Order: sequence, then structure tokens, then C-alpha cells
Amino acid sequence: MATTPTPHNAAVEGQIAKTVLMPGDPLRAKLLADTYLENVEQFNTVRNMFGYTGTYKGQPVSVMGSGMGMPSIGIYSYELFNFYGVDNILRIGSAGGLAPEVKLRDIVIGMSSSTDSNYPSQYGMPGTIAPTADFGLLSKAVAGAEKLGYPVRVGNILASDVFYTADNSHSKWASMDVLAVEMESAALYLNAMYAHKHALTLLTISDLPLTGEALTAEERQTSFTQMMEVALSVVA
Repeated sequence: MATTPTPHNAAVEGQIAKTVLMPGDPLRAKLLADTYLENVEQFNTVRNMFGYTGTYKGQPVSVMGSGMGMPSIGIYSYELFNFYGVDNILRIGSAGGLAPEVKLRDIVIGMSSSTDSNYPSQYGMPGTIAPTADFGLLSKAVAGAEKLGYPVRVGNILASDVFYTADNSHSKWASMDVLAVEMESAALYLNAMYAHKHALTLLTISDLPLTGEALTAEERQTSFTQMMEVALSVVA
């Protein structure tokens, strides 16, 4: 295991649980820790990317922000998997709904993650690799959602490097039954696959790029509690 702390994470070995919930927004990480965890200790404030460890129903769990985009989550998830001995990372984030049946506040689980990013090229594969979620985490999340009574949609999502698009690409992805677009999942899945660890992405739909409907920034930060509860059901 590499030396800790790292340039991006002030935690030392043993301060981070084997399972980490990872929202993009560090304030959402704080909200989750304050609302759901007991015996909470903060392990990171570097770059204001807050990280906390506590317990949920007696089980140790950590929560840490990832920032926006694949370069950011690529750094944090790589260090968690390879430097801190983390086995499972569940991204809990916001996304834009693309498929016609996806509505605001829907919960979407990314079974696979298509991408327009160059991130996969670093592995030098002799073809196109498919960034894919861990089935064990996926099945637990679906079962947890059913137990909680929260409907979820499961399928292919898009991890894009571009938020403000200059073309009609969202419609093209929607035509291939891609459910939603966000900016982190492919890098997370690839890091997990490379480290032989486990990852899953759970998303709440915050906007609909093809229609212009959207939630406010405050609603995105504070109201995605159902998604958090589904992620925590995997831990309990």
C-alpha cells in the first residue's frame, strides 16, 4: 500500500472504511454524514474535499466528495482503492435525464457507463473496453430500493467530459437507450476494474437537457435523500 497521507487526502491508514459513498459535492458528503452516520470523524479537508468516517446501523462507512469530472474522481477513487485499501465505492450523484421515460428526481443506477472521454485510452486495450458496475453492489442496491419502496431505473448511462455541449450529442445517446448523462462514472468503474475492486453509480435526475427542466442548486445539494438511503442499504 502506498504512503499516506497523499497530496489530496489527509487521512492516514485506518481512518477510511472499506466502503466509501462518494457524492460529487463535498457539501452533500457533509449532509450525508450529519444526517445518517453516528460516531463521525472528519478525515479530510484538503482542497475543501470533505471526507468523514462513521457508522451506519453499526457498520463502518466513509463518505467523501469527488469533485466534478473524470480527472477529479479519477484521482480520489484511485487513491482510495490503491492507497487506502478501500474495497467498494458507491458514487451518489446528480445526472441529466436523457431517455424519454426518465423524469426529474428519478433514481437511476448505472449498470454500464458509455463515455466520450479519452480516459480509457491509458490502458492501451486492443479494442473498446466497457466500463461496468460491480454486479454484487448493483444487486444489493436494487434489492435495497425495493425494500425501501423507491422505484429505480437500471441501465446504461453516459459519462461525458462536456457539460455545455456544442452539438446534438445528447439526442444521439438517447436514441441508443442511454438513460442519463453525468461526468464521473466511467473513470470510477475503470479504476475499480484496474484495481480489482468494486464500484457502482447511483444517480438522481436533477435536470432534463433535452427539455430544459431542472432543479435548483440548493435542491441538488439537500434533497437527494432517497438515493442516499438506497446507497446506505448496500452497507447495512
